[in-house]
Amino acid sequence: MLAQRIQQQFIDSADLQYQWAEALAGAVAEAAQSLLACITGGGKILICGNGASGALAQYLAALLVGGLERPRPELPAFALGTDAATLTAVARRGEYADAFAAQVRALGSAGDVLLILSSNGRASNLLRAAQAAHEREMSVIALTGAGGGDLGMMLRETDVHVCVPHERTPRIHEAHQLVLHCLCDGLDLQLLGEQESAG
Repeated sequence: MLAQRIQQQFIDSADLQYQWAEALAGAVAEAAQSLLACITGGGKILICGNGASGALAQYLAALLVGGLERPRPELPAFALGTDAATLTAVARRGEYADAFAAQVRALGSAGDVLLILSSNGRASNLLRAAQAAHEREMSVIALTGAGGGDLGMMLRETDVHVCVPHERTPRIHEAHQLVLHCLCDGLDLQLLGEQESAG
């Protein structure tokens, strides 16, 4: 029974990614182009999320700085919320919901990108971060699921929304990780060209 349940998890994840690959590919490509424009324009990428999405934010920062599969120069990326002292300093001022927004205001500049990971797009600290990014004339890339929530509704024309069409958080996180790999691969392709096959 347990083995069957595990097998079904694999099947559900694969089905989601297969069924929506074509529909999501355009938005993911647009996000990769937005990141490229930021980097080549001298900007930096700030990334945030809560819980498992926060772990994915750190993972993306590691891939952008350290690379995915191909050697290339480091890219300027930073995961917000990884410094407990900064988080608690902002929270001490009375608003934990402002923790990411405070870092966006401190570190963000026009031309930078804020990439937000959220399974449902409803967390107030992420909404405030997006608002702070807009105030700084930054673009926002939102990776969401479950319809995108309030975050999806507050995005501008210059922003990019990649919304995984699923309600279950584990499936959304799995799809988000694949999207992160696609973003890094897309950046490498645009920066370095096609990779020569080993012969």
